[in-house]
Amino acid sequence: MKYILTYLFIFFSAGWFQSTAQDLRFSQFFNTPLSTNPANTGFLPSSDYRLGAHYREQWASIPVPYTTMSVYGDFQVLRNLISTGWFGVGGLIFQDMAGSGTLRSTKTYASVAYHQMLGNVSLLSAGFNMGFVGKRVNTANLRFGDMWDGKFFNGPTSEILINNAVNYLDLQAGLNYAIFPSENIYVHMGVSMHHLNKPKESFFSSSLNNDNVVQPRYIYFADAVIKANEQVIFSPGVYFTHQAKASEFVGGLHLNYNVSGNGQQQLILGAYMRPGDAIIPMLGYQWKNFKFSFTYDVTTSSLKNFNNGMGATEMYMQYNGLYTLMYADRQSFCPVFKN
Repeated sequence: MKYILTYLFIFFSAGWFQSTAQDLRFSQFFNTPLSTNPANTGFLPSSDYRLGAHYREQWASIPVPYTTMSVYGDFQVLRNLISTGWFGVGGLIFQDMAGSGTLRSTKTYASVAYHQMLGNVSLLSAGFNMGFVGKRVNTANLRFGDMWDGKFFNGPTSEILINNAVNYLDLQAGLNYAIFPSENIYVHMGVSMHHLNKPKESFFSSSLNNDNVVQPRYIYFADAVIKANEQVIFSPGVYFTHQAKASEFVGGLHLNYNVSGNGQQQLILGAYMRPGDAIIPMLGYQWKNFKFSFTYDVTTSSLKNFNNGMGATEMYMQYNGLYTLMYADRQSFCPVFKN
């Protein structure tokens, strides 16, 4: 039974047999700016650049968990040469390993965006990225349903993988809008379309008519930063994505508590939810320009009968910086604690 469950897990989570391929995901969607929307590239309300890293391990309680990692960086350019706007440039690298077949995915993207002020209280952004995707599978470790002889996976299989690696070009585009009517309120929303070129990925022969077309994926999000007082800043947010027949909704909020009194040290507490799937408590800490956050997916769906409610652990690190101290007093679009 253990091997059957393992096989089923690989089959549905990897998603690359006869089904439509699905994308990688993080529960901390608000901390994945470039993968959520390329228009976020260089969209930094209170800094000139940022560097971030993400690590996620999912379903560690079953025999074949999978891990997802990413690193990214984005930078504002021409900020002081264009009076009412600026460009952003950045890069993102994903790597994911799944299943006993060690399905490894590596995605590398370069992105660019333009941000245009609309008066003094709002901003419109448009972005585009282009990437290269590579996937590789270790076929020696795979077990298929027709190999089951009643006791073991010892029989032959009719599933023939012609290739153990696939590569393709991937394109994304998006729009963002932000409004900041006062120093205590900031609202941000956007929409993006991924896989504009509908690339194909398949480990089978194309003559079998089962090529896996990566269908366009749409992402919609809205978040806000609301300063209640000099001790607390609230950040509610919602995220919705759909791709082919798959969809996901995440919503919740977190707050930053001013521990040090001057904003240099902040405690981060929050909770998010994927309805029907998981509750996601959050804990983090910000020290000057460094931010660390941790979330844990507590499974609430029927899958909890197999993983004992142990969904996923996710860790995130970020650094925000300024090119030079001469810009340290630059007005922030986003509510901040006063020094």
